[in-house]
Amino acid sequence: MTDVLLSARDLTKRFTTRGTFGRKSEFTAVDGVSFAVHRGETLAVVGESGSGKSTSARIVAKLMEPSAGTLEFEDEDVTHATGAQLARYRADVQVVFQDPFSSLNPRHTVERILMAPLDYQGIAPSGGRRAYTGELMERVGLNPDHAQRYPAQFSGGQAQRIGIARALAVNPKLVICDEAVSALDVSVQAQVLELLLRLQRESGFSYIFIAHDLAVVRRIAHRVAVMSGGKIVEQGPRGQVFDDPRHPYTRTLLAAVPRINPEWDRRRRAATA
Repeated sequence: MTDVLLSARDLTKRFTTRGTFGRKSEFTAVDGVSFAVHRGETLAVVGESGSGKSTSARIVAKLMEPSAGTLEFEDEDVTHATGAQLARYRADVQVVFQDPFSSLNPRHTVERILMAPLDYQGIAPSGGRRAYTGELMERVGLNPDHAQRYPAQFSGGQAQRIGIARALAVNPKLVICDEAVSALDVSVQAQVLELLLRLQRESGFSYIFIAHDLAVVRRIAHRVAVMSGGKIVEQGPRGQVFDDPRHPYTRTLLAAVPRINPEWDRRRRAATA
């Protein structure tokens, strides 16, 4: 078994829209994107709104079919997975969405929310549902006594922890964080990032971390892929992308990030000169 967990090759996604007088037009949101995610690492995918990063994430999560390209997971082609293969893949690949309140059913208790992935897979926790719910809540820093509460009874940061706990319920190998901290206050962002880092150290799973905030990316990523216009224009180790960017678009993104570290600023000015 190779060190590569997931491999995407030439992923493409085209959308057909109808304009004035019903005239059809085609828009390419993702255009020949290729990347790999290694076991136990975090690949951050960055870019401005509309760059194609979230569409790429939805394809990987099997929430959307690609128009072209291939997707392999543990050396198995899952591009058009169905049935039992798709069920296995969805257990191995979980998603934490940007807005927890829109991704958590407001009519369900936390316990029911956390057990939903297991119910989908037909898995019964060996120690019982209540005990497993409490274990999951403790892992993400929530009080197990609150398992019968509803999402609206939690703060935004706490609700996002519920979303993270739900993703962990089936012991995934890859977690996709689609702008998972962008809706949170800065202080809460830091707490959730530390939680994500700790969980990765404990469990060894991989992340695809979709973001537009480069300060956040610098904190969490091992490697970085930069997207613009539906394409990956640059990718590499975090240090190389941040300290020695090769593509003009990457340099523009980095130049827009406020910094107070003089050494970082000196390197940035040298890179953009």
